[in-house]
Amino acid sequence: MKTEFIGVSSNIQNLKKQISRVAAAGLNTVVSGETGVGKELVVRMLFEQSPRFGKKYVKVNCAAMPDTLLESEMFGYEQGAFTGAVRKMRGKFEQAHEGLLFLDEIGDMPFALQAKLLHALQDGEFTPLGSENSYQSNVWIIAATNHDLKRDIQEERFRADLYYRISETTIHIEPLRKRPEDIPYLIKYYGDKYAAEFNRDRPAALGNGMVDRMCQYHWPGNVRELQNVIRRMILLNEDEDLLDSMISARRPRPVEKPTFPSEPVPDIIHLLGLNGEEPKLKSLSLKEIGKRTSDFVEKQVISYVLDRTGWNRSRANKILGISYKTLLAKIQELELTPRNPFGGSPDDNSSPLGSIN
Repeated sequence: MKTEFIGVSSNIQNLKKQISRVAAAGLNTVVSGETGVGKELVVRMLFEQSPRFGKKYVKVNCAAMPDTLLESEMFGYEQGAFTGAVRKMRGKFEQAHEGLLFLDEIGDMPFALQAKLLHALQDGEFTPLGSENSYQSNVWIIAATNHDLKRDIQEERFRADLYYRISETTIHIEPLRKRPEDIPYLIKYYGDKYAAEFNRDRPAALGNGMVDRMCQYHWPGNVRELQNVIRRMILLNEDEDLLDSMISARRPRPVEKPTFPSEPVPDIIHLLGLNGEEPKLKSLSLKEIGKRTSDFVEKQVISYVLDRTGWNRSRANKILGISYKTLLAKIQELELTPRNPFGGSPDDNSSPLGSIN
C-alpha cells in the first residue's frame, strides 16, 4: 500500500512536490519538525518514490542506544571484538548497501560517533569493531530530527561538517497547529482506519461539531496526539462530552494582554512640567520634550555622581567624562546643590553615602 501524507494545506502540497523531486535525485536529506508531525512517514514516501525502492530500508534510532552499542550497530563487529561478541555481526551500514539508511533522531547522536559517521560517508567505507579490514558501502542517507541542528552546531553539540554532508537538501514539516485545514481530513482518515482495524462503528461523536472543536485545539503532540485521541474514542466508546472535556483540559490558557495606564505616567507629567494639568497640544513639541528629557536625565545622573563622591567635583568630572569647567557650568545651569545631610566640605574626598570607584 502506497504511503500517503494526509492534508490539503499549502505546506503539505509543497511537501509532496519536494518529496517527489528529492526522491528522484537521491540526495542525502535531513527531515526536520516537531515530535509527532510525521517525519518517518516522509522518509517512507521518499524511499517508495526513489529508484532504490525494493532494496533494503534500514532504520537506526540514534537516541535509543548508548555510544558503544550504537557504534557496533552502525558498523558491526567481528567475533571476539569485545566481551559477549560471540559471533560476527553485520552493521546497519553493511545491511543498507545500495538501499536507504534512515538515521532517526540524529540530533541525539553522540558527538564522538559523528566523526566516524562522517568518515564513512565521505569515503564510502567503514571498519567494523575489532576488524583490520574496511568495507565499501553505497547507502542513501536520510536523517530525521526535532532539533535545530544549526543551533546545535553553534553550541558545539553537532558537527558542522557532518551536517553539510547529510543535508544536501532539507525537508521541514510544519506543526499541526499551523495547518488546521488538514485536521478534518486527518480525523476522517484515522476515524475510518481505526474503525476498520478494530471492527467498530465510526463514532457518531466524530461529527461536524467535534471536528470544529478539534480544529480549534493546538495539538502540541501533533498528528500522533490526534491519532491517539481518535483511537481512544473508538476503542473506549467515549462520548462527545467526555472527549470534548479532555481536549478542553489540554487547551493552553489564553495569554493575558498587557494593560496600559489610561493616564500619562506621573514621571512623564513631571518631566514635561505640566504639574498634573491636561497637556496642551502646543506644549508637546518633540524638540522641546527632547530638551526637557535631556536636562532631566543629566540632572539626575550628575546629582547622583556628586552625592556619591561627596561633591568631590575633581573626581566627578572624570567619572562623567566631561571637563571640570563643563561640570561647573552644568551645576550652575541645572541649579544643583549638595544634598549631603551629614555636612562637610563639598570637595571633601570622603562620602558617608559611599563612593564610586
